Amino acid sequence: MMLEELRTLVLFAEEGSIQKVARRLPLTQPAVTRQLQRLEDVLGTTLLDRRQKPPRLTAAGLEVLTRARYILASVEALKSFAAEAEPRGVLRVGLAHGLSDAAVANAIAGAATAFPKASLRLRTAWSAELVDQFDRGQLDMAIVLRPFDYEGPGALGIERLSVIAQSGGSAHDLETQSSMPWVLSPEPCDARQTLLSGMGRDERRRLVVAAEIQDPAMQMAWVRRGHGLGLMPSRLAARGIPDGLALVDAGDLDLSMRVVALCSPHLNALAKVADAIAQAVGKAIAGDN
Repeated sequence: MMLEELRTLVLFAEEGSIQKVARRLPLTQPAVTRQLQRLEDVLGTTLLDRRQKPPRLTAAGLEVLTRARYILASVEALKSFAAEAEPRGVLRVGLAHGLSDAAVANAIAGAATAFPKASLRLRTAWSAELVDQFDRGQLDMAIVLRPFDYEGPGALGIERLSVIAQSGGSAHDLETQSSMPWVLSPEPCDARQTLLSGMGRDERRRLVVAAEIQDPAMQMAWVRRGHGLGLMPSRLAARGIPDGLALVDAGDLDLSMRVVALCSPHLNALAKVADAIAQAVGKAIAGDN
């Protein structure tokens, strides 16, 4: 389709001169002339009578003008329809394991209820797996955890982690409990990678993983029994530490990650659903839900 050329023809009919059309677009006069000549070449007919000064539309030009206005109006109507169309279809969403808690789940479900003709196909995995699936077109949207220094698009907020230990007993600071082992999720757990990145080389060398458990409830049960230190989102810890557990002062250890929403640029009307989910998750992470 030669929409730009058709628009130029319509403007020429309105303005009556190449010079005025060039000012409106804005383009140079030679560029406007080339657009009109290109349209003539494609249609195989003469649209302007250049013997007259200024040029006038030929009979064929007047006929093409009528059709051009109809085509351009139809295109604008299509754009309006696409913009206002109610989202429908399946949105494939990936959610990082570290964000798979009730608060985030409720936020996603609540956002989706506003779009009754759209359905979600939700999948949880580690961030590295979700990014790979998104890049291969297997997901329309992926809500993942990235390093704190991430500066790309789609950032929704910051997920901070707290260190937890069995309540009672020795002082609850990381320096005092540096000899304690850890209860962590298996690799490539995002929280585990953040912990290792935040530690110094000597600390990483001394780190001992006593248990690799993916289920958060079982992790806490293992920490509660004194088998090691654990990690939990600070936003959840702020609502209350589960019985038998206590927060550990991590000192200068920064355990922060960026929550990022990756969205396909080809979602069309489903982009509204993805935007609503992203906003809802951002509020849940910030504790605004």
